[in-house]
Amino acid sequence: MSTTAAADRTTATALRTDVAPVGPRQDRIGRAIMALNAVAALAAFASGLVITAGVTDDRLLSEMWRTLAYLVFAGIWTVLAVSPRRHPGLWELLLLHKGAVTVFAFVMWDRLADAPETALVDLGVTVTTLVAYVLCRGWRAWGREHV
Repeated sequence: MSTTAAADRTTATALRTDVAPVGPRQDRIGRAIMALNAVAALAAFASGLVITAGVTDDRLLSEMWRTLAYLVFAGIWTVLAVSPRRHPGLWELLLLHKGAVTVFAFVMWDRLADAPETALVDLGVTVTTLVAYVLCRGWRAWGREHV
């Protein structure tokens, strides 16, 4: 074996050992948080169906769009709960959306009737998703080792 190949192998091994393994307990907690977020989104979907049934025609499309979005978010949280390190960018996309909605709702707190509730709910799911991201080490989806 050449000196260069041996050095490359040593460097690669050192890099792998520098990365702390995902602890099974932390991983289970993070996955459970994501599963709870998915269940909450399904509950919001059910609530959205009730709300949609009672709106006027001029609000029907936007309410149905919002209601169906809850299914999309439930699906994303479920995918991440099942395989938190196999989908590069999914965690970050989810955090970007929930964080942006949270910021917007706080900015609109005094101007829109539903802004305070939206701000607090989305803050909750942003924080829980971020905690799960850290516990599951979601950024590792970008690496070669997908678990």
